[in-house]
Amino acid sequence: MSALADLVDRGLVAPDWAEALAPVDEQLAAALALVREEAAAGRTVLPADDLVLRAFRAPLAGVRVLLVGQDPYPTPGHPIGLSFAVERHVRPLPASLRNVYRELSSDLGVTPPEHGDLTAWAAQGVMLLNRVLTVRAGEAGSHRRRGWEPVTEHAVRVLAARAAAGQPMAAVLWGADARRLEPWLAPVPCVVSGHPSPLSANRGGFFGTRPFSTVDGLLLEQGADPIDWAAIGRPEE
Repeated sequence: MSALADLVDRGLVAPDWAEALAPVDEQLAAALALVREEAAAGRTVLPADDLVLRAFRAPLAGVRVLLVGQDPYPTPGHPIGLSFAVERHVRPLPASLRNVYRELSSDLGVTPPEHGDLTAWAAQGVMLLNRVLTVRAGEAGSHRRRGWEPVTEHAVRVLAARAAAGQPMAAVLWGADARRLEPWLAPVPCVVSGHPSPLSANRGGFFGTRPFSTVDGLLLEQGADPIDWAAIGRPEE
């Protein structure tokens, strides 16, 4: 059984995403093998196994916005497989996420929740995709250039192809790493700015860029509904 077929059977990847990722099935299997090798060597890998591919759990057919991150938070108990998001119990929130919430409030007047779980965005077709999907605990960037990039690059190209075929789509690219994806995303309209990390945000280039209202405007121009960004602050159903 292929890696993707097994993941679909376990409910970890949506069937249409599995079909779209079939050309990189071998690369995906190799990246997952790296995770198993790390665990066998006694290293803690984040996020938990069943969350590594969480960005691909929601159907490809519903994706309307791509929001790109770098790699998971390296703190145990924090990452949930969605870029910038953390488990609901995490306090204080990561500094980058606090800055995202600050801009959300400034842009749309939304009062952010105390938690950092962005599942309510993902449920509306916001794909919160990290370029690298795993990390060693305590070692940020430790799985870069270890096999994930071909998988996530292919996913980005799949989204661009759907946009070229008429699917409404917008992308949010924060920081230099994310901006490198812009050439692959044509013809997807991209909202590009500095990264929300404290060092970058405080140097300018993130605060005041109004990414949330801009994305909504881009979706409306394409005949699609805007995102209910305030949904993260409502009680879970």
